[in-house]
Amino acid sequence: MRLSYTHTRSACYISYITQAITINLAPLFFIIFQDRYAVSYSLLGQLVLITFVIQLMVDFVSIRLLERIGYRVAAIAAHVLASVGLVLLGVLPPLFADPYLGILVAVFFYSMGGGMTEVIVSPLIDALPGDAKASSMSLLHSFYSWGQCLVVLITTLLLRVIGGGYWAWLPCLWALIPAVNVVLFCLVPVPDMMVAEKTGNRLSDLFRKPVFYVFILLMICGGAAEMTMSQWASLFAEKAIGVSKVIGDLLGPCFFGVLMGLGRVGYGLWGRKIRIAPALFACSLLTLICYLLSVFGGLPIFSLIGCAVCGLGVSLMWPGVLSLSSGKYPMAGAPMFAVLALAGDLGCSVGPWFSGIVTDWAKTAHILPIAGIVGDAEQIAMKYGMLAATVFPLLMVIVLAVYLMRERKGKRISSE
Repeated sequence: MRLSYTHTRSACYISYITQAITINLAPLFFIIFQDRYAVSYSLLGQLVLITFVIQLMVDFVSIRLLERIGYRVAAIAAHVLASVGLVLLGVLPPLFADPYLGILVAVFFYSMGGGMTEVIVSPLIDALPGDAKASSMSLLHSFYSWGQCLVVLITTLLLRVIGGGYWAWLPCLWALIPAVNVVLFCLVPVPDMMVAEKTGNRLSDLFRKPVFYVFILLMICGGAAEMTMSQWASLFAEKAIGVSKVIGDLLGPCFFGVLMGLGRVGYGLWGRKIRIAPALFACSLLTLICYLLSVFGGLPIFSLIGCAVCGLGVSLMWPGVLSLSSGKYPMAGAPMFAVLALAGDLGCSVGPWFSGIVTDWAKTAHILPIAGIVGDAEQIAMKYGMLAATVFPLLMVIVLAVYLMRERKGKRISSE
């Protein structure tokens, strides 16, 4: 059977499901790691940080690596690393004297695969034939959201059925998805983008353009706004809002992921009629409102709505900024996407960390509540931590408002 660019697009979609697995699977085993291997809370927290630090390093290295090995080899290598890392997550911990070292080795492998994936797939989907680039990018990133939901629901269900004693089989089961994609990327047609990149914008040229720094700032803020709510929603719902863990998980991070996916699919299907910059501004404003609602909602239901609907708000941030950048510099290729992915991962690392620092500070400093922030000391501290994170969507609102005003002004001058 002759494979077409349609199959290439499908392989890209599966790549983002793989990305969701590598980021969201290990945290579902944190309680098991703690009970079976006596891994402390601080070490568990470091696993998330290490995941994104490795991805940051891979993002940086990939800027030049792609010129040497090409997209097909890089895509195959990325999925091999992801599959091997997931298998090692199930196999290595009991083989080490310190099981945490085994977990770290597994994280190293699949995080390398995840980092390469996000550098490769976005420019690849952008280079496939078709006019609706922004819609295609949004639809691509929706598969991360669906992957996140599937990983949480299926893993939780299987753990309930087979029991925590057999948890090690689950990473091996999820490893089949990147393994299948290794075969697909060996067979599907891959556009020759290296020629276009050599004749297009050089990375050094991009760094001389002030608007490129705007895109970098937007990626940092977008990654921070998305990951802060995604990582904190479950704990925030249980500790700060005061609902049970089951309700908090379903109406918090799970519904957050569903709405994030729906927002990306919606723009992917109908977004070609909507300009990406105004859509990004609207999503940033919605995210800001949702953060404030989660903190000042008063009743638990309003705070939960804020946490969940935030998924819709952040849905376009990452793919939207990539599309905006690609539209501005269509010949920049993978180096530009790698820099922007690096900025996004930096935001993903900094956002939850910043919110946690503010939470700890508010708790130890016994900060008095302001109007609308009520509860015991721990609840008040967590709400201050979430309130501090509003700086990220607020910055996006301000920057995009200025960007749109300058854009309108430029069009008005050019038409005169």
